[in-house]
Amino acid sequence: MPSLAFSHQTVLLNETVELLQPGAGKVIIDGTLGGGGHTEALLARGATVVGVDRDPVALAAATARVGSNPRFQARAGTFGELPRVAADVLPVDGVLVDLGVSSPQLDEAERGFSFMKDGPLDMRMGAEGRTAAELIAEEDERELARIIYELGEESFSRPIARELKRAKPTRTLEAAEVVKRAVPRKAWPKRIHVATKTFQALRMAVNGELDQLDALLTALPQLLKVGGRAAVISFHSLEDRKVKEAFRALVGACKCPSGLPICVCGGQGDFALVTKKAVAASEAEVEANPRSRSAHLRVVEKTR
Repeated sequence: MPSLAFSHQTVLLNETVELLQPGAGKVIIDGTLGGGGHTEALLARGATVVGVDRDPVALAAATARVGSNPRFQARAGTFGELPRVAADVLPVDGVLVDLGVSSPQLDEAERGFSFMKDGPLDMRMGAEGRTAAELIAEEDERELARIIYELGEESFSRPIARELKRAKPTRTLEAAEVVKRAVPRKAWPKRIHVATKTFQALRMAVNGELDQLDALLTALPQLLKVGGRAAVISFHSLEDRKVKEAFRALVGACKCPSGLPICVCGGQGDFALVTKKAVAASEAEVEANPRSRSAHLRVVEKTR
């Protein structure tokens, strides 16, 4: 794993901190510690923070940034493993997860996330598991096309998968060129690189990101105290849809006839929505950090 200065522009910082309501005596888990930006702000408001990340470079950088604070602990693991990784502090007052890939991971060629810089086709956020190159080599064409279509929402998934299987690229720029060849030039998107969706899909598959999200959302009732809040920042429509649907299920819905004075169906859940709609980055933030353009923040609170 290469060494790098993990300098990352924290997305929706003020909005997230305000909605999590940190304070003295409160314990919050930052399940995607990254560069420590959210954690630093939560600590500044008096909270105790347990920071979790699968990336050893991020853990080291965040610890260097805020590790001298006695209210901070850094732990290795994924946000889908919080019931195990943070078992000794549960239940807590808040859980934060900032999904997706960080700027340093994208910008460091050796991490293999970028289609703009040459590096090994890796894409692992941690040190375990298959690389993206190994995934391409090992999966059959049909499964590879499914991954690219479902996780990347790429309409040319079949020809891309066919060309990737034929070429079996091991470098990032090589893989990007394969995607270029597979998609007709007139069909290239105008606002993003033609390989964006394919690289996104490969990254999500390599890191099991949707499985991790499912595990987190299922575990929320056991992670939070009554009055505790969970905040999830997503950058992908599939992720945001999962969060939205899971939060709605936690809140529940009364199915009783409208004339009844009280609910008798038991359809009301143990949570309440804090954000009725997803919170998006301001125009000023998007201008300062274009990667925040697709960020969506949703927050839910455990009420009983």
